[in-house]
Amino acid sequence: MATFVITGSTKGIGFALAQYAVSQGHNAVISGRTQQAVDAAVTKLSGPGQAAGKATDVSDAAQVQALWDFAVEQFGQVDVWINNAGVAYTTHRIVDTSPEDLRTMVTTNIFGTAFGSQVAARGMVAQGSGRIFNILGGGSDGEYFPGMGLYGTTKRGLDYFTRALVKELKDTPVLVGRVRPGMVVTEGVKREIAADPENFAKSRKIMNALADLPETVAPYLVDQMLAMQKSGGKIAWLSGGKIAKRMMLSRFKPRDDLFEAVGIPQTDNA
Repeated sequence: MATFVITGSTKGIGFALAQYAVSQGHNAVISGRTQQAVDAAVTKLSGPGQAAGKATDVSDAAQVQALWDFAVEQFGQVDVWINNAGVAYTTHRIVDTSPEDLRTMVTTNIFGTAFGSQVAARGMVAQGSGRIFNILGGGSDGEYFPGMGLYGTTKRGLDYFTRALVKELKDTPVLVGRVRPGMVVTEGVKREIAADPENFAKSRKIMNALADLPETVAPYLVDQMLAMQKSGGKIAWLSGGKIAKRMMLSRFKPRDDLFEAVGIPQTDNA
């Protein structure tokens, strides 16, 4: 039995990771910006494992440390720390993105992951074991996608950051890994679709071929995190081979519309 701490986990992929962990008998500590959201999410987690949660602003180092302390108080130690909290605004070009949106992405994606990694690394070195996983995303491999210039910049930076962390912790008992969950339909994705429905309509068929729901992806990711034996590993749900296979199959046997199933109806342009 392992104890997981997952930032940004009151919904989306973070919640799905927590749910799968608890269903397998592990403990999960979840976090979000408000205690109300955290408490509501904790009540939804079900399984033989135990769950707890604490409101945390990951851009505040002191609050991140408090999250670690809370997890240790609840379950004795932290075995897996997942830096999942992130914000993506992907409907504007770099020059058109507001200072507020840019600041939110940088402070959440960069500061949040860096603070989480610092806190977890210190605690895990002291306790003698542990695993840190940073959730990456679009742009982390350097590829450009329209509207993702600034978001992708934060994720590209996190790829470098995680590689550096691997090297700096190589002589410690702490394992570090990068996680690319693929194209997951979360509340954030639905928000971005609603903000720019015209462009989404143009790419809907391709996205439908490649996207998955959080609960589909989470079991694979958690199992791979627990199975990883060497620091520096990369866990990728949507591999190159899987992308090629899905695109080929979509030409002959299209998948049921995933987006319609989550409340995004078809349009004339889809």
